[in-house]
Amino acid sequence: MLLGDAEPGDRPDPPAKVPAPRATAQEKPLPPRPARRDAPTVYVVGFWRRAAAAFVDALVVIPAALIVTWLVSKVSGVHLPPGNLHVFDIDLWIDLVLATEPALVMGLVLTVAIALLYLLVFQIALGRTLGMRVLRIKIIDIYGERPSAARCALRCAGYIASLATLMLGFLWIGFDAEKRGLHDWLAGTYVIRAS
Repeated sequence: MLLGDAEPGDRPDPPAKVPAPRATAQEKPLPPRPARRDAPTVYVVGFWRRAAAAFVDALVVIPAALIVTWLVSKVSGVHLPPGNLHVFDIDLWIDLVLATEPALVMGLVLTVAIALLYLLVFQIALGRTLGMRVLRIKIIDIYGERPSAARCALRCAGYIASLATLMLGFLWIGFDAEKRGLHDWLAGTYVIRAS
């Protein structure tokens, strides 16, 4: 009888039962698989919290840079032009920048160098700066580990690139879906909440 020729009262044949193979004395059942570890949940940190950490870091770096710049200016004899220097005289500072005043250039170069050294040393040694520690955030690489020295150096190069793009590399954090800036993308890092 063909499959389509079944009568209304006919029952199909039951499937054949195949006996299960017996385990021999040499074969042991496999131990149960250990439960797979779930990846830890991390929370990336956005623009404002990172900006607050940068502000705390600036409170450390700027006084140190001012002291070093003052000492270097005393030793080298390079000073700002004499006269009535007012801190809040914007026109004077614009004139000094446009004239590439040697003392101002020296101060800016020293400040950037001190800031990069601070960032590099703390990121390599601790995986975060003092400001990041205060705000309970840290840097990880794409594997969830503390970044290597090479990644930290790339990250510092990314800071320079972010400054060169008129801070757009930092503002990128606020608009990126993964909350990563240009320096994070270059170095393959994330900034997350620390426990």
